[in-house]
Amino acid sequence: MTRTLLRTPCLAALPLTALAHDGHGATAVHWHASDTWGFIVTIALVGAALWFARRK
Repeated sequence: MTRTLLRTPCLAALPLTALAHDGHGATAVHWHASDTWGFIVTIALVGAALWFARRK
């Protein structure tokens, strides 16, 4: 239950940090592939850190 209580606000906050930048003449904010990979790597590292921290 505690995990669910911690995960929910974290997952809800992800879209708030997902904005890329304006530029290149694009009419709206856009993503690059490297932006997506950065989020994937960050999530994997946090998951690995949590997994290693709970091991005894």
